[in-house]
Amino acid sequence: MHTTLKGMGVALITPFKDDESVDYDALKRLVDYLLQNNADFLCILATSAETPTLTEDEKQKIKKLVVERVRGRIPIVMGISGNNTRAVVNAIKAEDLTGINAILSVVPYYNKPSQEGIYQHFKAIAESTDMPIVLYNVPGRTGVNMKAETTLRIARDCKNVIAIKEASGNIEQMDDIIKNKPETFNVISGDDGITFPLITLGAVGVISVIGNAFPREFSRMTRLALQGDYTNALAIHHKFAELFKLLFVDGNPAGVKSMLNAMGMIENKLRLPLVPTRITTFEAIRKVLNDLNIKC
Repeated sequence: MHTTLKGMGVALITPFKDDESVDYDALKRLVDYLLQNNADFLCILATSAETPTLTEDEKQKIKKLVVERVRGRIPIVMGISGNNTRAVVNAIKAEDLTGINAILSVVPYYNKPSQEGIYQHFKAIAESTDMPIVLYNVPGRTGVNMKAETTLRIARDCKNVIAIKEASGNIEQMDDIIKNKPETFNVISGDDGITFPLITLGAVGVISVIGNAFPREFSRMTRLALQGDYTNALAIHHKFAELFKLLFVDGNPAGVKSMLNAMGMIENKLRLPLVPTRITTFEAIRKVLNDLNIKC
């Protein structure tokens, strides 16, 4: 319950080999790279990890590898989500959460629940565990937006719900949450491109996709903004503006995987139904990386 998630968290991707098996060696190198370059916490087995395409055995191996590699040096947040409340509760109860500091759980997708349904879903999850819970609102993926009043109701009623990863794109909604939240509840950006402005409003950090590739630079931007050095933080934000756009033009994590591939860190492989970026996007990414003097 004392877990504090602040700064730049990384939404860890899952590297695959050419045969689409999990590349555990590349994953070890990536975790080491993030630890050495100032990642403040890791978020595993969530959207960017292509979790729906992973087997239960693969998920357990990834969790074990990351926990052993991190060795308690930074917090680890683990995604446990679904659109069947009872199944999510049972999964949390059955999971060995040794070495995990918090659970990230997304608003139920596809079912399109009402705001009351969303509230009851997260209330049931919070009551099923003593683990800190991070809500995840991403209506572009789930098909339903968790409104500010619902987020605030959950935050007030469920003491182990410690934060929300907000990716609604609605600055007014996020500002409403920040202004009216309990003191022990935090807002974390779920969108790299609006991390800087959101921190100026009172967010405490980001769960970042681009941080997989540029942890040192993006964590510096986040820390400068949190320290109130907006001039230098904004300069870094602008430096990455073109990459922010290229990151998602062909979907996530296709963009960041192409970046990591151009940097020589992983194979450019995804599992269906996801596919790599188009050649035009890949070449645009390579050009921006070259302009930034990043080896590729």
